[in-house]
Amino acid sequence: MVIAGHWIDSSWKLNKRVLNFFHIPPPRGGPQISDSLLKCARQWEIENKVFTVFVDNASANDAAIKYMKEDFLRINKNLVCGGKLFHVRCCAHILNLIAQDGLSEIRGIVHVIRQSVDFIRRTDARLIQFAEIVKQLKLNEIKLVDDCKTRWNSTYEMLATAIAFKDVFPRFKDREPSYIHCPTEDDWEKLHKVFSILKVFYDATNIISGNEYPTANLFLNEVFRVKVVLDERSCDEEECKMRALEFSFPKLYTSFEAESNIKEVQKLLYVIYKEYSDAVAQKIQGTRTNSESQGSSSRSTQSRDEITSFASGWSEFSSYLNEIEMVQPEKSELDVYLEEGCHRHPSKTFDALGWWKLNTYKFPVLSTMVRDILVIPITTVASEAIFSAGTHVIDKYRASLAPTIVEMLMCGGDWSRKRHGVTKKIKVEKQALTIDLPID
Repeated sequence: MVIAGHWIDSSWKLNKRVLNFFHIPPPRGGPQISDSLLKCARQWEIENKVFTVFVDNASANDAAIKYMKEDFLRINKNLVCGGKLFHVRCCAHILNLIAQDGLSEIRGIVHVIRQSVDFIRRTDARLIQFAEIVKQLKLNEIKLVDDCKTRWNSTYEMLATAIAFKDVFPRFKDREPSYIHCPTEDDWEKLHKVFSILKVFYDATNIISGNEYPTANLFLNEVFRVKVVLDERSCDEEECKMRALEFSFPKLYTSFEAESNIKEVQKLLYVIYKEYSDAVAQKIQGTRTNSESQGSSSRSTQSRDEITSFASGWSEFSSYLNEIEMVQPEKSELDVYLEEGCHRHPSKTFDALGWWKLNTYKFPVLSTMVRDILVIPITTVASEAIFSAGTHVIDKYRASLAPTIVEMLMCGGDWSRKRHGVTKKIKVEKQALTIDLPID
């Protein structure tokens, strides 16, 4: 099992590190997984700093989080909202499961197209013959794609290319008697229906995997797009503050459910904000009390340092601010933020962390809260494996290594790559095979 830690540092940079990679002996149930997670947190001394635990949708993980939440509530009674945000599920894993389910509905058609592509690419003569038909029909496509069975994005790309060559396959069949896998009209009709839905999943997953560490602000809009295509609806897109919910929720739920859920989210938002606001107020009060006690004890021992001290200037002004800020304003930072105009921006280039870095001093409490929320990742899956339906196993060259050695290699490699800015390469064998057609 691999455990990774995510955090946003003081420079508003999103960080991720592999903390542990270890073997869990059987039985691998919820209690065993929970014990391993808690042991990891204690080893790193972060048991009082855990905000959420992010896992995929395996049933054992659900049980593990239940046990772990109980343990953490004993250790850290300050879990936000009593631990309501403690368990977060993997968005990419959910999208993958739905996409795989959709592909299973046309399993036979996918097999036919896969066999067709394999048959055509077997010999140069067949490729040339296929290319001649493409040229006669004046099609723009010049490549065939043979998919990798464990990666549904490559299957999607194969189907996309096949649809572009829809009129070529029957003509190729007329010229090649041994070709027996030509899709029928009924096959193409079913394929078009499923493909239009898969395209949204493909685009959404690409957005998720296109960011090295995608943040939680990308989540809602992609879920909304998936829901829209499943309901065969269309609409314009705009996302800003609470209006994102007002725009998206009516399309995700019935009118009554949408209104109820929006109120619930808003209520929860204020509850979370109050917890952070109270924590900041306590910190200011503690700092003030500490500084006053230090000041009273040092008055009798003033020395030459008093001459160079700025106690009469900025330090006194700071104390004044602390006193003023102890009084709650009529409007909270959250109220001010939500009442401001929307920040319109190109969604693909907007840097949420960069915006909050610039507005940290304007919203000191809210920015602290946002730092914890935006660090929640969308996916537990590595970007190069986000489409994969297969499992990750240690290859045969590492099968004889002791678990502790494997952990050192995995953790050491991850930390070294992050330190030196090295990106892990994607394995070539996992990609779809692209076949160039011999078109002059």
